[in-house]
Amino acid sequence: MNQVLVLNSGSSSIKYQLIDMDDRTRLAVGIIERIGEASGSVADHAAGMEVVLAELEGKLDRAQLAAVGHRVVHGGDRFRGPTLVDDEVCDTISKLIPLAPLHNPANLTLIEAARAAFPDTPQVAVFDTAFHQTLPEHAYTYAVPQSWREDLGVRRYGFHGTSHQYVSRRAAAMLGRRPEEVNMIVLHLGNGASVCAIREGKSIDTSMGMTPLEGLIMGTRSGDLDPAVSAYIARQTGRTAEEIDLTLNKESGLLALAGSNDLRDIDAAAAKGNEPARLALDAYCYRIRKYIGAYLAALGRVDALAFTAGVGENSATVRAGALAGLDHLGIAVSPKRNAQHSKEERYISPYWAETAVLVVPTDEEIEIADQALEVLGRAG
Repeated sequence: MNQVLVLNSGSSSIKYQLIDMDDRTRLAVGIIERIGEASGSVADHAAGMEVVLAELEGKLDRAQLAAVGHRVVHGGDRFRGPTLVDDEVCDTISKLIPLAPLHNPANLTLIEAARAAFPDTPQVAVFDTAFHQTLPEHAYTYAVPQSWREDLGVRRYGFHGTSHQYVSRRAAAMLGRRPEEVNMIVLHLGNGASVCAIREGKSIDTSMGMTPLEGLIMGTRSGDLDPAVSAYIARQTGRTAEEIDLTLNKESGLLALAGSNDLRDIDAAAAKGNEPARLALDAYCYRIRKYIGAYLAALGRVDALAFTAGVGENSATVRAGALAGLDHLGIAVSPKRNAQHSKEERYISPYWAETAVLVVPTDEEIEIADQALEVLGRAG
């Protein structure tokens, strides 16, 4: 058995890949979208699993399937690594739903559907939050009442952990060093975005918090915000907590500033002199630069910065803007290297820079597959 089926479920989607782990080739890749939406034809993630199975017909040999790997958004403080799924694990994921009400129910439904579809195949859950369980107490603790922290689980958890872990390992390999020898900052910049400070292969701080709302300006999320803003809006407008939460998650960020959450459109509009687009781009890059400065201080020594995900891998404008003015700290991009578009891992820093600046395409699916086999005691 040498194949792993990776199921990466969002709140309204399922991305899947069937990977041959002998040569790490993709035997099947697909996505089911608009799950549970009025405009879609798939009622829920259980029905989505049926669609996945139909699309895998003729491509999947069950006798060769070593494991099914699942992405689960929130593991709270209960899961520190990939975990073999059983009834107790499913029960714990269910109890964590209040921390991720949009994603964990979808993740759990898909896990249960996959267990039914592949009753004799090990199922492994890989948690977005697990990589950040190495945060020191002073980094994950919020200054809020003890009852909130202890009874309600209010603390920093962090997300995108699977991507940060994969990219940090690949970046270390590019430097010709082991992850335990390297300090780095990984910038996962997509529609959702987060920064992670990694010391000797372990996450010590990250920009997302108890939820994915905190931190950087994102496609539709506000990122860092004075907590009193929500109470102020509620008093002034009569809007409910749920309505305000929806606005901050779905109607804010770049969308609110520029009218679009697509950096390509914003970059093009800014180049033509569109003022809202220019402001959005400036604010986006400035927020990233602030976090880089904070994590430089937290780490003390930084060997590399790695850009990844859709924006990080493809936007030369954002990469240059995020690092503007950091030359005196030994951090810079080479205009020529930065402008070259490629899907390969690459250096974009000039020869004189003390800190390597890298672009590392993320691969969460292969990381999930590797971790699934790790749980089973096999090397991918």
